[in-house]
Amino acid sequence: MARYVLVHGAFHGAWCWEPLVAELSAAGHTVQTFDLPGSGDDTTPVAEVTLDAYAARICDALADQPEPVVLVGHSMAGVAITQAAARCPDNIARLVYLAAFLPADGQSLVDLSQLPEGAGDMVQANMVVAGEPPTGTMPAGAAREAFYGRCTPEQAAWAIERLRPQALAPFVTPVALGDGAARRPPCTYVLATDDRALPTALQRRFVADNPGLDVVELEADHSPFLSRTSALAAALDGLSTA
Repeated sequence: MARYVLVHGAFHGAWCWEPLVAELSAAGHTVQTFDLPGSGDDTTPVAEVTLDAYAARICDALADQPEPVVLVGHSMAGVAITQAAARCPDNIARLVYLAAFLPADGQSLVDLSQLPEGAGDMVQANMVVAGEPPTGTMPAGAAREAFYGRCTPEQAAWAIERLRPQALAPFVTPVALGDGAARRPPCTYVLATDDRALPTALQRRFVADNPGLDVVELEADHSPFLSRTSALAAALDGLSTA
């Protein structure tokens, strides 16, 4: 059995993993989730929400584990787990990018989202930015289409009610991998074929730009942990023996 640490994406919190945690736990795996700084129930001030803070939170969580884990990052958290892996690679058995941004050294989420394959990104098209330091919010209707297109109305309503404003500093900060780039653990990309938040074409670009990735495709929206819970659990379960 494997140990999984699941890291949520922008606007979300640890709550989004609840259905998946139940399935992985029922299969005998150990699963840990937590809120990134400023997300979910975490009260970190917006000014202190940075990519560095994200990586530190992840590495702190991994330090509590007795053995290397399968580290799963969704969407924006692909950037966060990439930065964390450069800092604490020995604590990670495998990185899993779930419909996630996958940056190279010196790239930020914003850099990746501006690639031609990112056209049609419903997050950039609908996010409302305000405040200083700035945060972004997703209107409920846009969130339904961008994040939960294949979810039931009940699943979507449950999730939308829990979304929070997202600090934007981690979006614009490039990853700095240093010597950690050469020590990156094995990686798997779980590609969502009906994604309107992180366009599927852009996910395929990440796969093409990173030879050696193991790739799993799911007929899913941007939130397979809700819309395709059993299929995602099966895919992750398969990694426990990879």
